[in-house]
Amino acid sequence: MKLVPAALAMLLAGSLPALAHDVPAEVVKSPPAGAFKAVSSLVKLPDFLPGMGQLFVDPASLPAGPFLAYDHDGALVSTIYMLPVKDLNPDKRFEDLAAPGGNVDHVDVYYNAGHPGVEEPHVHLVLWHVAAADEARVAQ
Repeated sequence: MKLVPAALAMLLAGSLPALAHDVPAEVVKSPPAGAFKAVSSLVKLPDFLPGMGQLFVDPASLPAGPFLAYDHDGALVSTIYMLPVKDLNPDKRFEDLAAPGGNVDHVDVYYNAGHPGVEEPHVHLVLWHVAAADEARVAQ
């Protein structure tokens, strides 16, 4: 039946990741609109962090975020969550983490002992919106 392939196509289309054109205009370029503030305006950190980029966060979402990370040209490259290690246990869940930048190309997870703004040990969950080869855009 032709109905089955059409239904399957609709189901698959609904499950595909967001495409770049689906990225909300308010986050495509820095500074993002809304409640997002430059992290460097909130805590004693440089405006651009090598390996991460220029970070923006809604202060109400701290400590986890999301943090929006931009390259030197102001283009969004990743969404970062900073999840406290103490909260990574069977009693705590992090559900429905948003990827405001749309399509997620790949994900990195790594430990951080703490830094200004998120002093306690935490895990960085980095949702890259660019290919691994393009991570160099925030390398320095």
